[in-house]
Amino acid sequence: MLKIGITGNIGSGKTTVCKIFEVLGIPVFYADEAAKEVMITDAALITGIKQAFGAEAYFDDGTLNRKHIAGIVFNDNEQLNKLNALVHPAVFRAFDNWVLRQKDAPYVLKEAAILFESGSYKMCDRTIMVSAPLELRMKRVARRDGISAGDVKARDDRQFTEEQKLKMADDVIFNDYTQPVIPQVLKLHQLYLSLAPQYQ
Repeated sequence: MLKIGITGNIGSGKTTVCKIFEVLGIPVFYADEAAKEVMITDAALITGIKQAFGAEAYFDDGTLNRKHIAGIVFNDNEQLNKLNALVHPAVFRAFDNWVLRQKDAPYVLKEAAILFESGSYKMCDRTIMVSAPLELRMKRVARRDGISAGDVKARDDRQFTEEQKLKMADDVIFNDYTQPVIPQVLKLHQLYLSLAPQYQ
């Protein structure tokens, strides 16, 4: 199965691009949603989180005590890295299992904000970067989430820069209003369909 990783910094519009691929019949694995799911379903991960952050990381009903964990990792990179080191392998396992269920698809997409930072791009055969300039991204997120440009910039600074990701990506979709997005997606879709037989 041909596996395509797709990423983009905050406000780039990667979710919009993924929805276009979904309209074309391509399954998309959303890593952030999967991370939330495995934190309450993956037994090995739950044990690891309790050992690292205390039994109070979970409520009695098995749901995650997000406030407790956020309080520990929010301003502490070492603790955040510790959490990521536990969560990422569980998300990788979830992706592998999900791929096995997509037998009818010509190829699949894995959407992840930190595709390159987490190393999960190594599980993909090709990668797409959805690109837009910082100023435009800041406006989009401020409008979407009702947060300040400074908060958007702070979130953006926690990821690799746009330039770093563009160097690492195989393919780029420009979502900066200089060219329509749909024809760019269709062009890549045709490319991936032509490559897919090599990965069956």
